[in-house]
Amino acid sequence: MSVEPAPTDSSRHESGLRARIMEMPASRIREVSDAAMGVPGVIALWFGEPDTPTPKFICDAAAEAMFSGDTFYTPNRGIPELRAALAKYNSKLYGADIAADRVTVTASGMSAMMLAKQLLVDEGDNIVCPTPQWPNVRGTIDVLGGVQKPVPLNFSENGWSLDLDQLFDAVDGRSRAIFVNSPGNPTGWMMPREQQKALLDFARERGLWVVADEVYARVVYDQPHAPSFLEHASPEDRLIIVNSFSKPWSMTGWRLGWLVTPPELGNRLEMLNEFNVAGATTFVQRGGVAALEQGDAFIAEQVARWGKNRDIIYNRLHANPKIRVARPEGAFYAFFSVEGLTDSLKFCKDLVREAKVGLAPGIAFGEQGEGWLRACFASSPERLNTALDRLESYIE
Repeated sequence: MSVEPAPTDSSRHESGLRARIMEMPASRIREVSDAAMGVPGVIALWFGEPDTPTPKFICDAAAEAMFSGDTFYTPNRGIPELRAALAKYNSKLYGADIAADRVTVTASGMSAMMLAKQLLVDEGDNIVCPTPQWPNVRGTIDVLGGVQKPVPLNFSENGWSLDLDQLFDAVDGRSRAIFVNSPGNPTGWMMPREQQKALLDFARERGLWVVADEVYARVVYDQPHAPSFLEHASPEDRLIIVNSFSKPWSMTGWRLGWLVTPPELGNRLEMLNEFNVAGATTFVQRGGVAALEQGDAFIAEQVARWGKNRDIIYNRLHANPKIRVARPEGAFYAFFSVEGLTDSLKFCKDLVREAKVGLAPGIAFGEQGEGWLRACFASSPERLNTALDRLESYIE
């Protein structure tokens, strides 16, 4: 008996897997780190990660929970103690009344980002995004069959800025949300409060969602914290806040994050968490409670240290006539261009082999990032200065 061949489906790769997934490019940052394999003495500034281990009081809380048998499943949206602590933390930080029914605990900020996109994106939908931006933002849209509509930030040596009219003009009938990362990775740009208000007003008029990545909200240098959309929104607004324990509490390997949403999304997020990870690791959530309740002094110490590093790297880069750079307002990255640079990926691969300095290529952050480079300065002053010495010698 003959069998008819399956009909051709342009959405399928020849392997039978989704073509969209098979055609997605690999991480350009990891391409650079792979190029450094076997090269001794590389100073790696490519990943966005503090070099300080998680403080002991957080580790102790998680270990105590684990050894006491707190190793079973949790509610999909997180243990009640952590959701209550997050509600209190956000309410105090932003002077807003954030109830626990608006909080969902996630297995990392990345998971929170993916859940937000799963709520919003169907095949062919688009999300409007200021760029350059962290590559995983576009990745979560691509995976779901959506389209990112980039709106370039404007550079001057006084800082990066966003033209709101240009952002609003990018919205069309298939736009489901506007995504904003502030403080921004890689630029360090921070959205002013008046722009946040104007964006919320626009979103309300158009029935759009706003997805705000506020992972670096505590990593700012000239004020206590970054402006938040939570300062201006009501509980019913179409607003999703993505956040994470990774950066401020040096918990990158713990994989713990959270979402703040309208309360009516709770049951949908409970379901999506069930399908993705069931729930964040039980004893890790106990560490999260300790971070929120005892971690302010640690954050202040970290931000003070990073602020000194920001001055070191900005002052040295800005003094070089071949480099353009703005002083970052938040996060812990210097995003800079080098005169004559047109292929940032090749530059970074050559740099890591020849000068033993590891940077992230600007192309990793979208087409608007080509010609630029990102250095994470959440490191020691000694390592930073040595890396800058090598970089300056290389580009001379």
